[in-house]
Amino acid sequence: MEIRQCRGIQGEVTVPGDKSISHRSVMFGAIAQGTTEVTNFLRGADCLSTISCFRKLGIEIEERPEKIVVHGRGLYGLSAPSQVLDAGNSGTTTRLISGILAGQDFSCTLTGDASIQKRPMNRVIEPLSRMGADIKSERGNGCAPLLINGRPLCGIDYVSPVASAQVKSAVLLAGLYAKGQTRVTEPALSRNHTELMLAGFGADLKSCGNTAALTPGQPLYGQSVAVPGDISSAAYFLAAGLIVPHSEVLVRNVGINPTRAGILEVIRAMGGRLTVLNERLCAGEPVADLLVSSSSLTGTTVEKALIPALIDELPVIAVMAAFAHGTTVIRDAAELKVKESDRIRTVTEGLRAMGADVTPTEDGMIICGGRPLHGAFVDSYLDHRIAMSFAVAALAADGSTRIKNADCVRISYPGFYEDLERLSR
Repeated sequence: MEIRQCRGIQGEVTVPGDKSISHRSVMFGAIAQGTTEVTNFLRGADCLSTISCFRKLGIEIEERPEKIVVHGRGLYGLSAPSQVLDAGNSGTTTRLISGILAGQDFSCTLTGDASIQKRPMNRVIEPLSRMGADIKSERGNGCAPLLINGRPLCGIDYVSPVASAQVKSAVLLAGLYAKGQTRVTEPALSRNHTELMLAGFGADLKSCGNTAALTPGQPLYGQSVAVPGDISSAAYFLAAGLIVPHSEVLVRNVGINPTRAGILEVIRAMGGRLTVLNERLCAGEPVADLLVSSSSLTGTTVEKALIPALIDELPVIAVMAAFAHGTTVIRDAAELKVKESDRIRTVTEGLRAMGADVTPTEDGMIICGGRPLHGAFVDSYLDHRIAMSFAVAALAADGSTRIKNADCVRISYPGFYEDLERLSR
């Protein structure tokens, strides 16, 4: 994909449905009694991998033009798959479904693409094993493929070393099949879509501070789920509207759950012109329209408890920082190393190629902003968030930028380049 500097970004955009909520709507609908209907479902590759896995587990799922319909079979209604479960590029699918499969009465193999087979799975294998699960890394390296032999489970009180919604969700989902209560405590509160949605489906789940506690025994019931726009996808248009001169962008129907909306705090801290409009609740999730316009940004520090609320947005925040005045420090974000790519390395490499002053650190990076950026050749490393972040950078950089393997954006935002081109002048 080749992207040239543009004169401004103008107009409105509605981004695809939230990826995290889309995944969970299918998973929870599959193990609920009755039918779950999901509107604004994200039909990206990752969420389609979740649908594929549950179809192999015996769940009927209809993909209608206007909605996804999941015909749930209850907590114990899954069937042993006749083939390997393939999660594709989806870490969410791999980790969350492991919690569900751990308590079944059958065995299966769970794998994914080359990227998934390098991502750490011990972070879920360890707590699930403490619950009595029989999960083994086939190659003995703590990564997929995973051999999961379903077994009776016992609830645990788990103190997670990382603030990870995937780890928390895997343990809580296993807790649905366990004897006794399951509690998960995090060092900082990660995104809480699982807690909100499981409770909405009927689970006995309560949250207090950084702890979520699930008491098994309650059946889940199918629901109607309206998925809000994904703030992680909205982030690219927010950033473009801020750093490209002569811009004003309205992003409609965006989920602004506080456990996900850390980028809004960063935009404000950097002096960005941001207005939150039409705030409302949609299926228990806060939603709003977000208006941004060209701004003179200043550097800031992004760290500590804010990191879990914007971990997926850090690449595009780094792009914003490169166009800001002063220094931006990102720390406490070592988790970036184990995403679809090592995002500390890939962000640093791309920004340096465009002329930015970036220093990588063990847990983040230091960006000295204000240097003029120029077009360059950037490798996405098949990481959708890297591709989209540098597409935004290209709009404000001199000349043209070429992005290798740019079509990886289909993982979370299949129509991204079309929307970007429509708004560009």
